[in-house]
Amino acid sequence: MDRREFLRAGAWGALAGAAVAPGLICRRVSAQARARPNILFCIADDLSGAHTGASGDRVVQTPAFDRVAREGVLFSHCYCAAPSCTPSRGSILTGQMFWRLEEGGNLWSTLPAKFQVYPELLEAAGYHVGLQGKGWGPGDFKPGGRTRNPAGPNYKSFGDFFKSVPPGRPFCFWYGSNDPHRPYEKGSGLASGKKLEEVRVPPFLPDSPEVRSDLLDYYFEVERFDRNVGEMVRLLEEAGKLDDTIVVMTSDNGMPFPRSKANLYEYGTRMPLAVRWPQAVKGGRAIQDLVSHTDLAPTFLEAAGLAALPEMTGRTLLGLLTGDKDGWVDPKRDRAFTGRERHANCREGNVGYPCRALRTRRFLYIRNFEPDRWPAGDPERYGDIDGGPSKTFMMENREAKNVKSLFELAFEKRPAEELYDLEKDPGELRNVAAEAGYARVKARVRKELEQYLTETSDPRIKGEGGFFDACPYYGRVATREPNLV
Repeated sequence: MDRREFLRAGAWGALAGAAVAPGLICRRVSAQARARPNILFCIADDLSGAHTGASGDRVVQTPAFDRVAREGVLFSHCYCAAPSCTPSRGSILTGQMFWRLEEGGNLWSTLPAKFQVYPELLEAAGYHVGLQGKGWGPGDFKPGGRTRNPAGPNYKSFGDFFKSVPPGRPFCFWYGSNDPHRPYEKGSGLASGKKLEEVRVPPFLPDSPEVRSDLLDYYFEVERFDRNVGEMVRLLEEAGKLDDTIVVMTSDNGMPFPRSKANLYEYGTRMPLAVRWPQAVKGGRAIQDLVSHTDLAPTFLEAAGLAALPEMTGRTLLGLLTGDKDGWVDPKRDRAFTGRERHANCREGNVGYPCRALRTRRFLYIRNFEPDRWPAGDPERYGDIDGGPSKTFMMENREAKNVKSLFELAFEKRPAEELYDLEKDPGELRNVAAEAGYARVKARVRKELEQYLTETSDPRIKGEGGFFDACPYYGRVATREPNLV
């Protein structure tokens, strides 16, 4: 197996049964022994972790991501805090779970200024900070007491920002792409030369020409994100600054398809994550530990020689990055937590669909706090699912034999508890929460989730979750049109 095959094999569950390494052995590089690194953080908009070349997808072409993974570290089990843009980005910036961010736990919200973000902390420590594209949001940062986007001041391009960096100062740049967010140019994937028969349709979507073509259009925009990052990497390389820059590529939440984005299943929460930093990181490794987006802020701070804030729930990844192990490395990183509150304005009273999840190596447990609400939004709009050909096809063919059960999974109401055995059911099609054979597992993971929610002061577990439904909504009001957020 060559290096690329190894990375692919480790990226999307192929090595799920691999043994845990006997211990975490790290070769830490002190901030005093090296210059502070630059940081180039590149985040896609609605990209699931399965859809990069390094993770094994043989249709989508992502040479920039694959290079960062090949020459750095590929994290095959990275999870966003929430499968919704605003709370996910807020958690990345603060290093905290979204439910601790008050109004910032919702889409189209604000992020109160009392929550410190890593770009501002680095700026105070002498970093030159900038943003291109979609930073924190969507929302309005002004009601939270801020005068600029929490991700940094805006620049027209990375090139313009790079020219503005004062000599001798490290930089921290956030590139927020709008790809592969909907809407798509219908047929763009086919027009680019891709073929319907090559698409690997996820098991929770119906296999039809309409869905396959929609996936190709999504791939087309994934590739555009990758090309844009490749240009930034090229600029740094030509300037001789690439190897002393931490390059990170990831996404905020999963692909905008039914049962993906705005859902706590794998295609909604499992993110691509690759990190390259030759100064301190041995490349060619794929790490399977379960890590969180909340781990990024403390990682960036520690790499810059700063301490993580006490309120950060994330844990630095620097030990994993600067070690020489791959596969399962740290036995303590065997679980990840995710959740969501209000996404789109698509239910009577503008309420959300609150849920929390615990992902272990084998199981996914979901607690739905308001099972009487519609998880995809009130019928027939189902506004928590972005409009597009796949959604339309499923709604128009909901009674068809090959669609009916999948439509029910994506659009209809769900029980208070869900449990999926990912070893037997990687597509998460069979909820075993009510089966007697899984009673002990369900009791254990339920207790672990409740304990974590209590430790991290989640208003939902304290019976105060109605706060999220009452928060102002800064997006547009509900309409009959598809809600693209």
